[in-house]
Amino acid sequence: MAKRKITIIGAGLVGALQAIYFRKKGFEVDIYERRPDMRKTSISAGRSINLALSERGLKALEGVGIANEIKAIGIPMYGRMMHDINGKLTYQAYGKENQCIYSVSRGGLNMRLMDLAEEHGANIHFEHRCTSVNLDNSSATFDYKGSEVKSSGDLMVGTDGAFSEVRNEMMKTARFNYSQYYIEHGYKELSIPPNADGSLRMEKNALHIWPRGEFMLIALPNTDGTFTCTLFFPLEGEKSFASLNTPEKGEAFFKEMFPDALELMDDFHQEYQDNPASSMVIVRCFPWTWKDRVMLMGDAAHAIVPFYGQGMNAGFEDCTVFNELLDHYADDWSSLLKQYENLRKPNGDAIAQLALNNFIEMRDRVADASFLLQKKIEARFSEKHPEKWIPLYSMVTFSHIPYDDALKTGEKQEAIMQEIMKMPNIESIWDSPEVENKILAHLG
Repeated sequence: MAKRKITIIGAGLVGALQAIYFRKKGFEVDIYERRPDMRKTSISAGRSINLALSERGLKALEGVGIANEIKAIGIPMYGRMMHDINGKLTYQAYGKENQCIYSVSRGGLNMRLMDLAEEHGANIHFEHRCTSVNLDNSSATFDYKGSEVKSSGDLMVGTDGAFSEVRNEMMKTARFNYSQYYIEHGYKELSIPPNADGSLRMEKNALHIWPRGEFMLIALPNTDGTFTCTLFFPLEGEKSFASLNTPEKGEAFFKEMFPDALELMDDFHQEYQDNPASSMVIVRCFPWTWKDRVMLMGDAAHAIVPFYGQGMNAGFEDCTVFNELLDHYADDWSSLLKQYENLRKPNGDAIAQLALNNFIEMRDRVADASFLLQKKIEARFSEKHPEKWIPLYSMVTFSHIPYDDALKTGEKQEAIMQEIMKMPNIESIWDSPEVENKILAHLG
């Protein structure tokens, strides 16, 4: 007999989306969320890192019929705009002409998914903090304003983030592997307001990056004319959030390292003081399921750092893959859950590594002329031989190639390009048959 009653812990992006998928298949769905209803309360500032919606996420939204709606309220970003220390701009397209990622509001998207989940018949219980989980009967206990609430169902889904209570209970079981790793960098959110007429103060359709080696600033456009800026910076050390612990020290640092951005930040002092410096964690674990009763999705299974813009997209892809498997396995939930984790675990690990690698690229390599030439050569070769070479960024962002396959292919491509970049006079022969033939020879 098919599972009929689903309990979802966490009404964030992945939990709300998965609830819609379950409801579309006729399951009874209850979602329990520890926070108040964000549609009725203001979202706390300073911790929201804008989201970059790309192909994998769009496919998941298409499955519930809102991809075009969300694209319409997002801003397409066709490439990176790099700002050097003197304010000089360098542009690098993300992919082929008209390929883009979308800057979307985390809160706006989450609220729309909640609305849709309720429209499809899911019940969302807010201000319910999970206090205990029973894996064997997929039940949970919640604290609701001082009162104890119990829930039970046929399947429990943990979509309760990097510090998941569901996963914490799974960690107590035999042979459960878990690791968490905090990178040395944290982030602080700032903003750039619009011009008096509401227009944006910088190029609208680009992700702006101020790469500075060991740290960087980025800015993503918003539909209200603002930019959400995020400083990624060491938490401790000589140059760190710990040492720049006042708005005055922060301003002096920005004058030195990001002068063109500082000129546009009207509320720098207030935001620097009010918005916290938050840490970033990578979570790896396995298994992601418990018998045929419990499973993890999204950050609860594979929290990553945000440097590939794939955290949400990877979580949404969990939903896509699970629901394709649900159509295939029907009532065999034991096999379904096992196949889900076997398919998704290698890809969760791969995107975690890709995101770390991309941090180094964004904060350091994008400012390097040799790296920009390398990307130019790759793009040209891919244009001539699309069946032989898809650039790594395009594999991750504009395709549904499994992350694990993209990582392995990307490593091979990088090794080839390191050889190509050693060629004498590569700057003048980059678009020559000699370079093209050498890449073809390496590919075999």
